[in-house]
Amino acid sequence: MRPVLLAVDGDPSELRAVERELRDRYNSGYSVHCTRSADEAVAFLERLSEGGEEVALVLVAQSLPATTGGGLLERVRQLHPHAKRGLLISLGAWAEASTGEAIVDAMALGRIDHYVPRPAASPDEVFHQAVSSFLLEWTTDRRTVPHTVHIVGEQWTGRAYELREVFERCAVPHAFCLAETDQGRELVAKAGPGARLPLMVLPDGRALSDPSNAELAEAAGAPVDLEEHSFDIVIVGSGPAGLSAAVTAASEGLRTLVVDEGGIGGQARSSSRIRNYLGFPKGVSGGRVAEQAYEQASIFGASFLFMHRAVALDRLGDLLELELSDGRRITARAVILATGARYRRLGIPSLEALNGAGVFYGGPVSEAHALSGKDAYVLGGGNSAGQAALHLARHARRVTLVVRGQSLDAGMSHYLVREIEATNNVKVYTGTTVTDGGGAGRLQRLLLRHSSTGEEENVAADALFVMIGARPHTGWLPSEIAKDDRGLLFTGQEIPHASDWRLERPPLPLETSMPSVLAAGEVRHGSVKRVASAVGEGSIATQLVRSLLPVLTASVAR
Repeated sequence: MRPVLLAVDGDPSELRAVERELRDRYNSGYSVHCTRSADEAVAFLERLSEGGEEVALVLVAQSLPATTGGGLLERVRQLHPHAKRGLLISLGAWAEASTGEAIVDAMALGRIDHYVPRPAASPDEVFHQAVSSFLLEWTTDRRTVPHTVHIVGEQWTGRAYELREVFERCAVPHAFCLAETDQGRELVAKAGPGARLPLMVLPDGRALSDPSNAELAEAAGAPVDLEEHSFDIVIVGSGPAGLSAAVTAASEGLRTLVVDEGGIGGQARSSSRIRNYLGFPKGVSGGRVAEQAYEQASIFGASFLFMHRAVALDRLGDLLELELSDGRRITARAVILATGARYRRLGIPSLEALNGAGVFYGGPVSEAHALSGKDAYVLGGGNSAGQAALHLARHARRVTLVVRGQSLDAGMSHYLVREIEATNNVKVYTGTTVTDGGGAGRLQRLLLRHSSTGEEENVAADALFVMIGARPHTGWLPSEIAKDDRGLLFTGQEIPHASDWRLERPPLPLETSMPSVLAAGEVRHGSVKRVASAVGEGSIATQLVRSLLPVLTASVAR
């Protein structure tokens, strides 16, 4: 059964144009259905839902009455929560105040993903660009993109969870299934009689039984044969700040290496939809930003070393020396620390024992599809937690956002607060913490404590996503680099006067108390915790390094 593309428009001539474009371009892979009636569309969607058929995209004309169009879009969300929803508008109408307000309101209320301009010609590539973007997102969400890595395990925990976590960190499309399911048995059979679990099936058909870390690194795209030599700049961390620094440095011809213990994206990869990022009016997922930045940096010539942890940083004459967890040492003329931070652990033994089996640290990108019809909880009050709750709302029966503070406004952008308030199946508990939980092999219950009353409440829960603040990765750095009481790095004028700054010149704005070592993004004291800010700091840090290199070169020559 082919996924369905549905268009609804009361204007017969406009509907014919939409239908023509959809059939001409997508008829081979999708089933196209168009109607002028919202009631007919709802009846059609109900039949598809009862038959277990998938809907990829629904386009609804803005010209439909608000009650009719809005009701149809709500039914789409209820019947086919994975389907993308677009508002059909006339070309250029988005620039009109009334249309712009309608689009923003519809997005804030969770009724649409974004707008699609009606076709004005044939073929209309502007129309197809919007539709293709929706379909790419849909196939990625549904784990049906051609380059998906399939992981088969006996249980959700253990090594199978580690494999899923690595590919999630590396922004590699992947899907997991249990060996006892039909799909699991099919994949194991294709792998041959010697297959062992956990099993990893690569897009080219190769099957790796219980793969080693070296095999995993190669499959995830990390170079395993990187020669040791000196670099102009080594960037530690491949989140938004590190990727931005890599793109800028490599594009200017600097020999650039990025080292990361996990993979690309950092915390940003847990954001299913960033709506306030410059240049992406339809919003963009953190994973998509990371993937495109990684590709961009690689094309410019940057090298990436994944699944290798930096364990020490020292000065070697006029160069800096970075030691890796495998014992190798890399020298560079400058280092940018963009290590970001990791979500804090709950430290509750009963819940730590269920890590990967219903309890997850970070966003629900890889697990959301498994929570259809279930109850999910998100612990945290920042933007990432809000985005995670909204993403889960498309899949789970009910989502509860648990916030320690007394309101969402303190740590979350206004547009997210508004969208959460307008999402019917998202409930918010403020002044509340998680104190315990458990289940038989998988999370089944949580114990919540409400600070205002002191009361505790037992609730049924199928998943808990913990996003309660982050701990910076700075414990491995030398004492020469000044940190605040949370481990964040002081830079520029904020470096304490007691620090041993040995040079006549003052430290550069993003330079740490160790000369030629800069910090960018969330690891830096006083940074703004936003993706756009991290990207800006990564680029600025590279430009500052660029200004240092002539001085360093002259020093080496002497």
